[in-house]
Amino acid sequence: MTYKLRNRPVFAAGIIVAVIAALAVAWWLISPLFISQRVDESFPMSARATLPAGMERAQAEATMVAAAGTNSAMDDDMPDAGVPVALKVGNFRDGDSFHRGSGQATIYTLENGERVLRLENFQVTNGPDLHVYLAGHPDPLTSSDFHSQDIIDLGQLKGNIGSQNYTIPADVDLSAFNSIVIYCVPFSVVFSVAPLQEA
Repeated sequence: MTYKLRNRPVFAAGIIVAVIAALAVAWWLISPLFISQRVDESFPMSARATLPAGMERAQAEATMVAAAGTNSAMDDDMPDAGVPVALKVGNFRDGDSFHRGSGQATIYTLENGERVLRLENFQVTNGPDLHVYLAGHPDPLTSSDFHSQDIIDLGQLKGNIGSQNYTIPADVDLSAFNSIVIYCVPFSVVFSVAPLQEA
């Protein structure tokens, strides 16, 4: 009996530690559903550009985005080195009735040759450890669809609301990738997908 009494404080302390740990994990998993993170990154090229006299940064960004999305006939084989070029574009759709997403995903080649994924007017249901992926599957609905073809992790989602940029590695063959996927790593759930088309 004495032995049991001596171990009660240790047992109680163990239960308290376990409960605290469980609550911390539960908060990490559930809190993103109630907390939104807004991100408003400028267009990659405009962050380095010198603004024309009398033009605000927002106007310059809108002008560059519009120029990047404009396709016009040219005599030269090479586009203007000072203008980003849109390569692929798609609109986000809901992953399911609970995991919702909207906005546009565009892959650009910048004036320095770098490629970047730009999310604009973007919003998705928040969740724990969401990542942005290039996916080979054109429109994955499930985790098995998502993993059925090549995927490349572009990094953790910076915010579930707002415009943001993700660098695409130089050695990636974009012809092998057909969608942008917002994916919850801990639960293996597709939150939103933007099927891509040639710009």
